[in-house]
Amino acid sequence: MAGSTHSVNNQVPPLVGYDVFSADRALTAAVERHLDPGLRDEVLGELSALGRTSGSAQVQEWGAQANENPPRLRTHDRYGHRVDEVEFHPSWHRLLGKGVSAGLTAAWDRPAGHLRRAAAFLVWTQVEAGNGCPLSMTHAAVPALRTDPDLAAEWEPRLTSMVYDRELRPAHLKAGALFGMGMTEKQGGSDVRANTTSARPLAEDGTYELTGHKWFCSAPMSDGFLVLAQAPGGLTCFLVPRVLADGTRNVFLLQRLKDKLGNRSNASAEVEFDGTWARRVGEEGRGVRTIIEMVAATRLDCVLGSAGLMRQAVAQAVHHCTYREVFGGKLVDKPLMRNVLADLAIESEAATTLALRLAAACDDGGEQERALLRIAVPAAKYWVTKRCPPVAVEAAECLGGNGYVEESGLPRLVRESPLNSIWEGAGNVQALDVLRALQREPGAFDAYLREVGQARGADHRLDGAIKNLLTELADLEGVEGRARRLAERLALVLQGSLLVRFAPPQVADAFCAARLGGDGGAAFGTLPPSLDLASVVERARPVT
Repeated sequence: MAGSTHSVNNQVPPLVGYDVFSADRALTAAVERHLDPGLRDEVLGELSALGRTSGSAQVQEWGAQANENPPRLRTHDRYGHRVDEVEFHPSWHRLLGKGVSAGLTAAWDRPAGHLRRAAAFLVWTQVEAGNGCPLSMTHAAVPALRTDPDLAAEWEPRLTSMVYDRELRPAHLKAGALFGMGMTEKQGGSDVRANTTSARPLAEDGTYELTGHKWFCSAPMSDGFLVLAQAPGGLTCFLVPRVLADGTRNVFLLQRLKDKLGNRSNASAEVEFDGTWARRVGEEGRGVRTIIEMVAATRLDCVLGSAGLMRQAVAQAVHHCTYREVFGGKLVDKPLMRNVLADLAIESEAATTLALRLAAACDDGGEQERALLRIAVPAAKYWVTKRCPPVAVEAAECLGGNGYVEESGLPRLVRESPLNSIWEGAGNVQALDVLRALQREPGAFDAYLREVGQARGADHRLDGAIKNLLTELADLEGVEGRARRLAERLALVLQGSLLVRFAPPQVADAFCAARLGGDGGAAFGTLPPSLDLASVVERARPVT
């Protein structure tokens, strides 16, 4: 009798049915480190509950479904009336509802609000990154609205609500609202001062009529949008409601949806304004100043999002190698694969540790912490988001051919991985922002030096890197051409100082050797073999 031609063995069980938060030792340690002890049980319980939700088979399937069924634009109804709506798969709404109810738009008035939200955002990103866009925009809109107390009083309770209401109706009739953003235009991109959308004042004080276009409008089914336009007094920030108070639709013409490399579940639209009603936010001519804190908040979310993607990629790679057997043993025990996994793990832990440190600084609110954020956020945004694509690609390779197949989930991570480097100011924009902080705000670099100085003397490679950084900054001739180099070094030194102070010795040792001491190659898997790599990999293993 012929034997079976199809037996399944040596295949890895799916990474589901686990607590995404509690299984991440670097993340849990960072939360506990920065958290007031009196909040420990409440916050850890909250994050663990979200972690179990995120790791459940059902919610992971929702993420896959939202990605596989991208949004569809419906400009007109069957009778020819313009409706300008985007239709989403039900899984998108389920995910967005879970994100809102988990407090991902409710950081501003909760104890340790930014820290707990940052950890939750990092966890939730690992389910499906696309719904993070409206959650991030809504969270970040709050400081911009606070420049106008009346607007803040009206809108902030809706934006920080933990109720998701998907219906398009007047915001005052809703228990919760979401915000999007429309800043860039065809001709300007990051240069928002080149915007041509015009704002004509109306009879009612503070109201305007907008005419123009936006090349990228995030989350076009939101209840309101922050938009930049040229008013008589110069570039100004405006609030554009999707539905007016009387129930009529505002003029918000969706021309098309972007066909993006990744982030497939999320809609990004081109929008035309033609007599669109808007309310001014802040003073005329102060549009950039009004949105500056919003930009900082969204940039930090880019760091958190990339850290989340890296963590999921590393978790999948370590999980696969823990179960997969090759050449007479577990793949994770093979010295060369262990080197690759450890190298990926230290990159992931460094990103997580830095991101949570910055979130904790947002909660502190003191002058010293604000100064640190001024230089550390753009440096972190530059570097962490740049490291995400190579981590995702290498992690996929750890799964071999399986990692190149959609069902593994790794291709989705690979496609998503470049996004955070592009959104909210691409690499050059971040590097130049670091330069501005160095040149115009000496208090920012002083705060940075005080932060990294807390680890001086603990590792000679870190000490050397700090010295080299100071030497680099002593000569600012032709500095613009070196801006990326400076941003990278600032981020690496800050990561190294945090790991030396807070991470297990084997993690800090590996990071300092490869990232600061020059004892590592250009590709992952080139750590010095004398390090305790097994401990580094075990720390990164998701315990299910």
